[in-house]
Amino acid sequence: MALIDEVTLQLKAGDGGNGVVRWRSEKFKPKAGPGGGNGGRGGDVYAEVVSDLGYLDYYLHKKSFAAQAGDPGGKLGMEGKNGEDIILKFPRGSVLINKNTGEEMSLDTVGEKILLLKGGQGGLGNQHFKSSTNTTPMEWTPGKPGETAEFFVELRLFAEIGIIGLPSAGKSTLLNALTNAKSKVAAYHFTTLDPHLGDMHGHILADIPGIIEGAADGKGLGHKFLKHIKRTEVLLHVISLESEYPFEDYNVIRNELAAYDKTLLDKKELILLSKSDAAEAQDIEKLKDEFAFKVDPEKIFVMSAYDDESIAQVKKELIKYLENK
Repeated sequence: MALIDEVTLQLKAGDGGNGVVRWRSEKFKPKAGPGGGNGGRGGDVYAEVVSDLGYLDYYLHKKSFAAQAGDPGGKLGMEGKNGEDIILKFPRGSVLINKNTGEEMSLDTVGEKILLLKGGQGGLGNQHFKSSTNTTPMEWTPGKPGETAEFFVELRLFAEIGIIGLPSAGKSTLLNALTNAKSKVAAYHFTTLDPHLGDMHGHILADIPGIIEGAADGKGLGHKFLKHIKRTEVLLHVISLESEYPFEDYNVIRNELAAYDKTLLDKKELILLSKSDAAEAQDIEKLKDEFAFKVDPEKIFVMSAYDDESIAQVKKELIKYLENK
């Protein structure tokens, strides 16, 4: 599925209800005493973490949300009803940035609930101002406004395997072959516009959009999506056997990872040589030997989208690796 990974939302907590001027009535005493109650408190705005990585889709067409305001105070000293809180759900891995304050919140635990904005306090009714020297107060105060802010929400994936490689290396084809994803595939240099996800027997795989040379400096779409690699547990580097220089292709991606964040080079890495139908068996073995200087030979896989047996074998090996990791 295509993944929405950025949204900007306008959020507002509820305003506090106004205090009121009211009078307690007793027989033959029209103004027996002040009885205006305080206003209710405005509702708060919360963020709740959910496991559905596609939940940001919900905010595509509605980007403004407000919690309920508190009710005004009542008679006989009764306080107004508090406004209801609003709880907005976000996928695990979301980072919320309050653009008004610069505060950044990371949502990492499913079920966690975080306060984003506080509702306003209710105003004071005239009963509050009664004293020995002010027995018939006319004072009241308005409710305080609820906090308001613009939030930038960015999803940084928590995938077990992030599939990386140059455009047209075969990443989308691999994701489609290993999962039930339906990522766009083309025979020309095509860079996926959105991260795509797939479920491989309970393991989440993410097809990270194609990274090109210079991506860390903002070229192409790579810089926009390199952020997703930071929270991915394992990198599966796809290298096309159609390439004249597969080892150079590998180094291009590694250099971009290092330019963006050197810690990415410390992640666990697997290599998949794709499009094996385009190369001779002896050339594939020779290339595997070259890559064995970079990763454990048991972490180098070979696959062709036209060979069901090789697909099944790669899936089996990846599941085995993840379960033993």
